[in-house]
Amino acid sequence: MVGKVEERRKDLRDRLIRIAERHIEEEGLSAVKARALATEADCSVGAIYNVFDDLQDIMIAVNGRTFQSLGAHVAKALKGKTNLPPTDRLIVMSHAYMDYAALHPNLWRALFGLRMSTDMQVPQWYLDELARLFGYISGPVSECFPDFDAEEVDLMTRTLFSSVHGIVLLGLENRISAVPEAQLEYMIALLLRSATQKKN
Repeated sequence: MVGKVEERRKDLRDRLIRIAERHIEEEGLSAVKARALATEADCSVGAIYNVFDDLQDIMIAVNGRTFQSLGAHVAKALKGKTNLPPTDRLIVMSHAYMDYAALHPNLWRALFGLRMSTDMQVPQWYLDELARLFGYISGPVSECFPDFDAEEVDLMTRTLFSSVHGIVLLGLENRISAVPEAQLEYMIALLLRSATQKKN
């Protein structure tokens, strides 16, 4: 009996995540509403809170799937290119990152739309997915900076990621201060080469 109850809970949880993911993809984070989710999942609003603490937990679960999808997109772009110099691999990854953001803008924005900080209780699996994504970057970073210890590699990884993310964010949103969209790939490559040229 316990097994069937847990199976139903898991089924409801998975359905809610998939529904929320579609709502975010189509309309953004603000589209995740308890009543709408319950109606589509054919459950009561109260049933949602039997499998999730709150709506943010559902959004975190969707973001976990997005991290996996983004990581797969980056890995696909790197296929057959692992012998490239480290800076070139960083450039390939940055272009794949921008491509994913353009293809899935709402899911991509949702990764950074939740108020999540280093002093919050964040699920370990979520941190693991983030670490896996950063792992793609830290490999070539450590090759570019062979004298860096693990902490310095992590800091440089986050710095390069933040730099590329900022350029992509402003560029795709056509902000007045942004790099023109047609020049995004070129300027990202220039930034990465400039940041790593002394060690390449």
